[in-house]
Amino acid sequence: MAPRLTLDEVTDAAEKIADIYAAKYGVQRDDDWFLLKLQEELGELAQAHLRLSSRSRGEATEQDRADEAADVLCFLLLYCRRFGIDPDAAVKAKWLRWLEPAAH
Repeated sequence: MAPRLTLDEVTDAAEKIADIYAAKYGVQRDDDWFLLKLQEELGELAQAHLRLSSRSRGEATEQDRADEAADVLCFLLLYCRRFGIDPDAAVKAKWLRWLEPAAH
């Protein structure tokens, strides 16, 4: 089994791929683009979910759901990098603090 990737490794790879995509299609990536692409990918994940649960027209596979979840994750990481958000620190501050005894 291949070793797990860190968030930084996934973000670095996603950034390289996004650079290739932008160059190939002439995409201008401004601040809004990162948020709008994230929203677009979330919509595609919702569409796959609805199709898999027979609540939308068309068919989807579990691989479609996984592919769209990967897109959402990568674009979220790209969004974080664009705006200087450290995902590790943000998760620790917002979520993991609830695991500390004093938080209860």
